[in-house]
Amino acid sequence: MTLGVYIQVPFCQTRCTYCNFHTGVVSRDRYEPYADAICREIAGSNLASVPTVDTVYLGGGTPSLLDPALLARILDTLRSSSDARFAEVTLEADPETITAQKASAWFEAGFNRISLGAQSFNDRELQAAGRMHRREDIYRAADFLRGAGFRNISLDLIAGLAHQTRETWEASVGQLLRILPEHVSVYMLEVDEDSRLGKEALAGGKRYGAAEIPDDDAMADFYDYASQRLASAGYEHYEISNWGLPGRHSQHNLKYWRREPYLGIGAGAHSFDGVARWANVHEAARYVTLIERGSSVQEQMETLLPPLALQEEFYLGLRQLEGIDLARIERDYEAHLPDRLATLRERIDQLRSSGFIEVDGSRLRIAPDRLTVSNEIFVQLLA
Repeated sequence: MTLGVYIQVPFCQTRCTYCNFHTGVVSRDRYEPYADAICREIAGSNLASVPTVDTVYLGGGTPSLLDPALLARILDTLRSSSDARFAEVTLEADPETITAQKASAWFEAGFNRISLGAQSFNDRELQAAGRMHRREDIYRAADFLRGAGFRNISLDLIAGLAHQTRETWEASVGQLLRILPEHVSVYMLEVDEDSRLGKEALAGGKRYGAAEIPDDDAMADFYDYASQRLASAGYEHYEISNWGLPGRHSQHNLKYWRREPYLGIGAGAHSFDGVARWANVHEAARYVTLIERGSSVQEQMETLLPPLALQEEFYLGLRQLEGIDLARIERDYEAHLPDRLATLRERIDQLRSSGFIEVDGSRLRIAPDRLTVSNEIFVQLLA
């Protein structure tokens, strides 16, 4: 067994209009105390007694805002506190935060994968979304990363941003393919009531371009177009929102979908050991205070009983294009949940007859042409 470590850095330069994450814009003088707290949590996490740490992912927020020396200190603390055999070490970075010097420092520190939050190559869409970068910043950042030695770059796009049209979406996908990142994520915009854009859209307002959000059919069309273009360019579609060139699937994120163990470090980070899930306090200042006091930062702990674990097997597993091994799941849960499995078999048969789900031997997967309605499929299957 191996362990993935996720490290949360909940700081941003500005808050995107569509964001509902627990992040904030804070003074830069709070960065170093937070990084110190991260290192102290790592040192106190008893990682020496757990399996090999093979993947590390620094997400946020915008962890690329931290000084490279702080990021290097975090990785060094992980190395000294665990059986570290890093195969994949990812740093999330916004294009405008990247310089040639920072890219070189990241590579030297041991990062070997960068997740680049492009979101769009259209300046009007970026401005409406509250992003600080523009199209040229993405190209410049990619050049800096390649020049520093990075050969594993992931690039994100969002389908459904305000002012997005079929023409601008096709242009963004085409410009992404000019950079030819090793990995691509395409997310469909979620109109969330906890985001500024979501509140405005749900209220029928016009701020943040809320009246210019493409409808669901247009978003699905954008997603299908990207899927076709990426397939033609040699990318493998391995998870609903993720494509990778051969050998470049995200090894860390696969742990989430396969329900493998991972440890979350930092404010708001979540962990899973195969039996239970837990989370740290979300507010960064409180997290730092608790660490400095030597107090626990955990605020949630949930042991997964068989009904919830079975639900996760389907919800997380079916996000993968390869699907799930239904025979293995039935073996694992038949003794505990025979009635629930019987109900699931009936629903699977119904969804299969309607063309939403495919069954190949013991493999169960969502039909490739129905991925855009996966949430509706999960509701019908698991409600």
